[in-house]
Amino acid sequence: MFFHPMDFLIFIAFGISLWAQFRVSGNFNEWSKVPASSGLTGAEVARMILDRNGLHHVPVELVPGKLTDHYDPISRTVRLSEPVYYGRSIASISVAAHEVGHAVQHKQSYGALVLRHRMFPIVNFTSGVAPFLLFAGFIFKQFSLLGLGIIFFSFAVAFQLITLPVEFNASSRAKKFMLAEGLIHSGEERGVNKVLGAAALTYVAAALISVFELLKFVLIFVQGSEEE
Repeated sequence: MFFHPMDFLIFIAFGISLWAQFRVSGNFNEWSKVPASSGLTGAEVARMILDRNGLHHVPVELVPGKLTDHYDPISRTVRLSEPVYYGRSIASISVAAHEVGHAVQHKQSYGALVLRHRMFPIVNFTSGVAPFLLFAGFIFKQFSLLGLGIIFFSFAVAFQLITLPVEFNASSRAKKFMLAEGLIHSGEERGVNKVLGAAALTYVAAALISVFELLKFVLIFVQGSEEE
């Protein structure tokens, strides 16, 4: 019951996820050594792009850790890790511009971002309950519980799938911003693509894992229902 042919695909997706995380760190470290031609820090680039988009009220704050950069939609704050905040490299300004991309998405009510925000309270609940329902369904062979667990788990899968266009769009905005403002030249675009591309792959891998897990549960449910 606990081993299923889908586990092979899940294992492959998990391997892709580990490789993607390795590439994120590797690409960031590599392009952290390449100074950006603009000479600006990540914090300065973030502030510039925010101001250009009329987001003067959105602060840029320093956050502890490495690669902990994010945009907080609740407080409407761009938070950058120390290597990004103070860094003057291609990697630093790429990550900073990406996070600002989310702030601009928020201002413009970008559809996928709005949907993700609205789903978050539901997903926060269902993702906590789903594992217990699925486990109970497996152990006690209660397919009604398994079916409910699948429904709850599907919300988390949908959330991860919706995250993909949000992240890809933020990266696309980041590159356009930097090129339009002359923060990078054409020769530096390769580094931006490598840094942001590796980060995007982590989201793709996570979504694949979730989709394969959902398919596994659905197939078990269908098979169990037919046997009853």
